[in-house]
Amino acid sequence: MKKIFYIILLVAAVSSMTSCKKRFEELQNNPNIATSVPPDLLLNRLINGLSGGLGGIEPWSAVARYNQFYCRNYQYYGDNQYNWNNGPFDVYLNTLKNIAQMETEAAKSAGNDKTPYHAIAKFLKAYYYYNLTSLMGDVPMSEAVRALDGTLQPKYDKQKDVFVQVLKWLEEANTDFQALQASNDLSLKGDIFYNGSSQYTKWRKLINSYKLRILIALSKKEADADLKIKQRFAEVMSNPTSFPKFESMDDNLSYKYINNINNYPTNPVSFGFDALRYNMAETYVKNCADIQDPRILVTCEPAWKLVNDNGWSPTDFRAYVASGTGESLDIMESKALAYRISLINRYRYYKNNTAEDFIIAGYPEMCFNIAEAINRGWATGDAELWYKNGIQASVSFYGIVNGSNTGYYLAIGASLGTWTTAAYNFDFNTYYNQTAVKYTADAAGLNKILLQKYIAFFQNSGWEAYYNYRRTGIPAFSTGVGIGNNGVVPKRWTYPSSEEQRNKENLQAALSNQFSGTDNINGAMWLIQ
Repeated sequence: MKKIFYIILLVAAVSSMTSCKKRFEELQNNPNIATSVPPDLLLNRLINGLSGGLGGIEPWSAVARYNQFYCRNYQYYGDNQYNWNNGPFDVYLNTLKNIAQMETEAAKSAGNDKTPYHAIAKFLKAYYYYNLTSLMGDVPMSEAVRALDGTLQPKYDKQKDVFVQVLKWLEEANTDFQALQASNDLSLKGDIFYNGSSQYTKWRKLINSYKLRILIALSKKEADADLKIKQRFAEVMSNPTSFPKFESMDDNLSYKYINNINNYPTNPVSFGFDALRYNMAETYVKNCADIQDPRILVTCEPAWKLVNDNGWSPTDFRAYVASGTGESLDIMESKALAYRISLINRYRYYKNNTAEDFIIAGYPEMCFNIAEAINRGWATGDAELWYKNGIQASVSFYGIVNGSNTGYYLAIGASLGTWTTAAYNFDFNTYYNQTAVKYTADAAGLNKILLQKYIAFFQNSGWEAYYNYRRTGIPAFSTGVGIGNNGVVPKRWTYPSSEEQRNKENLQAALSNQFSGTDNINGAMWLIQ
């Protein structure tokens, strides 16, 4: 009897201790701090961030200066130098971790990994790793974002392997969305880009159009048997049911600015600070002025001193001149203050908080990519038609149509509230039939495609204008003392200095594999060799 009594006491004591332990653990949990996040909230944050990451790709950012669309002319605010040190590894700290967490939370909710959040995660990983490797070369990928598994010093994957995985993610994402469409899955929330009845179709169009961007970026590797670049491109072009792609500007991946919520980077508040301290870059302006391209009548102001001294109209293309990005800053500033070079069209870009959408990936680029691929012999089709479609779509972005089109310009010394107008009669056929514009099925025709793609990239598509220049040399970028690096446009960013302390062995192996052991901004990565 005593033995049974002691057993009962022992069980009661253990139960009491377990209960106390549970109550103690419960007290340690803060009910005001979430232990999980719905996947739609993570998605919303992630796709909002597409407009900013990787060195700040939004309009009128440093990236737009590296693309040689515009320049700073005031030393206090910075310069136009390509001092490319400490590449943007910050995406490993937040963005890529949040993508992984979104996948985890979506799997918890659905009980599987076949959700639309997983499909978008594959696109996002493809997007960020494409840019990471394009900016620096080999980067951690297969062992990255695995600190919870004990991997604190990830190896660097070779650039070719990164591109193989990027293409795999995009192809899987397209297939996954196709299956979700077939199953009538309607679980995706938090989508600020493509919300609606055609949501999954829109994502598939983006994914496949983005895949064409990646394949074009690999043009120097078109003979690589592992990558199958030509075959993949032709497959997308020949099978629109399995690989839908952009059909119009309505399909663009565009970030929209909303008044007093997410204001356009240049706006009435910033007008007094930088409207005269930014001017246009010669690489963009001269290439447009030489072919009398109407887009500069919308994006730029004329050099007002030339207009006034010569009695020219504000739409006279002779009045559109700019400083080269490589020009000395003091010379550039003196020209800007004297209105002898073109400034930003202050009416368009400062009059309100919603100047224009920011195209992250768009229909005009896809048209030019297809025209380029056909010119290179990767696919069959009408290269000239795709080329013309790209030009017309880009021109339409600025509200330019055949017939009379009015441009708006701030007058010298005017406040933001006053401006002058000038009518310009745009005729597409007249513009297109110029020798420097009209497509020809040869190397010169390819160069025309590349130049028109560059013009269409103005303040859009992040790093793509620079990537295309680095790949093809079209258009020629400005060089000189103003860009630093001994007047040479660099080929890459260096790796972050923190890698020397945290991941030295793997960093040194990557440098040895690529750049003879030197972390050099002028080193030629595999992609462009």
